[in-house]
This record gives sequence, C-alpha cells and structure tokens, in this order.
Amino acid sequence: MHDELKAKMETFREQLAEMQGYLEIDAKRAALQILETEAAEPEFWNDQNKAQANIASSKQLKLVLEPFDAITAGLDDAEVMLELAAAGEEEALTEAASELEKVESSFQALEMQSLLGEEFDGNGAYLTLHAGAGGTESCDWADMLYRMFTRYAERKDFKVQILDYQAGDEAGIKSVSLLISGPYAYGLLKSERGVHRLVRISPFDSQSRRHTSFVAADVTPEIDDDIDIEIVESDLRIDTYRAQGAGGQHVNTTDSAVRIVHLPTGTVVQCQAERSQHKNKAAAMKMLKARLYEREQDLKRQAVDQLYGDKGEISWGSQIRSYVMQPYTMVKDHRTDTQVGNVQGVLDGNLDLFIEAYLKKNR
Repeated sequence: MHDELKAKMETFREQLAEMQGYLEIDAKRAALQILETEAAEPEFWNDQNKAQANIASSKQLKLVLEPFDAITAGLDDAEVMLELAAAGEEEALTEAASELEKVESSFQALEMQSLLGEEFDGNGAYLTLHAGAGGTESCDWADMLYRMFTRYAERKDFKVQILDYQAGDEAGIKSVSLLISGPYAYGLLKSERGVHRLVRISPFDSQSRRHTSFVAADVTPEIDDDIDIEIVESDLRIDTYRAQGAGGQHVNTTDSAVRIVHLPTGTVVQCQAERSQHKNKAAAMKMLKARLYEREQDLKRQAVDQLYGDKGEISWGSQIRSYVMQPYTMVKDHRTDTQVGNVQGVLDGNLDLFIEAYLKKNR
C-alpha cells in the first residue's frame, strides 16, 4: 500500500506542475497581492464601485489559488506521513491515504477552474428565456426553467437580478431576462445556451395527455463599458412601456420599462428592473452592447449559427437538452450524451454534471 500511495502522490505532483503553468498560478498570485495591497489602503472604500470590483477580482483569483494551495499542502502532508510510515509508524499510512483523498477532491475543483479560461468566463452573465412552441405549456416550462436557473445561482452564491419579465397569457412566463452576477457565472452558464425540451403529462390538459414544450435560453457575458462596440443612435428603435409581472419590484406605475431594437441585426433587449426610465435604458444599452459584442465574436469565429444567427425554430429538432417526465424520467444532453434519471434534482438546480461535461468536451 505504501508504494501505491507514493506512486499516486507523484502522479498528483506531475499534474499539479502541469496545471501551474496552464493556469498561470504565479501571475494570479502576483495579481492577488496587488489587489490585497489596494484593499489595505485607508481610502479603499472611498470609491464604492472600484472597491467592489477589487473584491470581485480577488474572489475570482482565489477560486483558482485556494484549491491549488490546498493540493500543495495536502501533498506535502502526505509525503511526511509516507516517510513516517516507512519508518514504522503504521497509523501514518492511513493518514497519508486520507490526505490523498482530500487532494483528489481539491483536484476536481481545480480542474473545473482550468476549463474556464476563455476571455469572459470570469464575468457575470445575461440569461434570457423565451417560451417557444407549445403555448401555455411552454410558458409554464419557461417558469420551471427560470426556477431551475435561479436555484442553480443560489447554490453557487450568485446574485440574480430580474431585468425584464413578461408573464404568459394564462400561466407561466413568455420571456424573462436575468443578470446573474458572480465569479465565472458566464463561464458556467454558457453551456445552457440553446433550446430546452420538456416532455410530460400536461397539468393544463383535462384529458391528461402527454405534451412536448420548448424554451430557448440565450446567454451572453456581462462586459465592461470600455469594450469597443460602436452603436449608432439611428440604428436603434427605443420603445417605452409599463412594466408587468407578478408584483413587487416588477410593477411600476409609469411607462418606465424600456425596449431597444437594434435594427441592422434585429437584436432586441428589454429592461424594467428600475423605476427610472433612464436607469432602465442604461441597463438595456449595456445588455445590447454585450449581445452585439458576442455576435461580432461569433462572426469572427464563423459560428454565428450556434448563437444568434440561424438557430432554427424553438421546436422539434433544435434542442440541446431533453427533460422527459413521461413515460419515463430522464434528462439527456444531446451534445455530450450525458444523462441522469433524477429529473426533479436537475430542475432543483443540480446542473454541475451537464455543465462540466460540456466544458470538458469544448476544452
């Protein structure tokens, strides 16, 4: 057992050395030191926005550095235990095995971070759900997906802000736009872009027949204002309307909600989160800028059909994932062939298995 554990430890050390270069650990450590020095300054909180940006950046860096350091410490401890075991300390062998189990767990966390290295992966995400074919059924399905994504965000300690909410005619949601803020929110949620299909016995059908419903999810990164995207005012159609929703923050008494249409591309964004029309317009413009930037990058990669171009109808044949509740229970991702039988668990926000499989496939 001693030799087996020692070989395992050496394998972990080799993997760690490889990841240290790939993840630019030294550069991240230097960046964190600069941020922590800034945070220690007496006037740090004088600029609230700058302070919050500093904290967010520090948190992103620690998501990589903390599991890396945990692995390093665990391997050092395991090595000491193995030396004691070789000297005759029998209990040390058990402790070495326990340390290497912890190292393996930390490696899983570090591997996930290694999959999130694209330009905007560390940013927040705009998530928009649109009910598709299926009428009231699809509006109810959109409401279920809205709950699924908000539950996932809660599990990750992400902040969720509703930017726009359009209720269904009879039940559910026609469309909803969210800003999900947190470290690597976009990197994780970009895997959810596409059409989601539900098969179940309809609660709205008096004859209890099986129905199929579709909802499209759009995901774009939240980007900084200094990203160079030119938007010509004459290319925009800006409409105002009265906010609607289930109550509370979604309902205004004035026409403060804003809808912006970018005429050359047909891109539409809406915001009704604030009571101020000016603030809603600013938030909608930021979302529009993010979508146009993402579209421009897709054109450069000649992959616009995967995002905002020819995505096809929100119906049969275009789904990325199916959630089947009748006649059997299964959730299957058609891009990775990942599947689980616990549909309710997935709808409660357990998306890690699907997200990790997607990221590994597209590493």
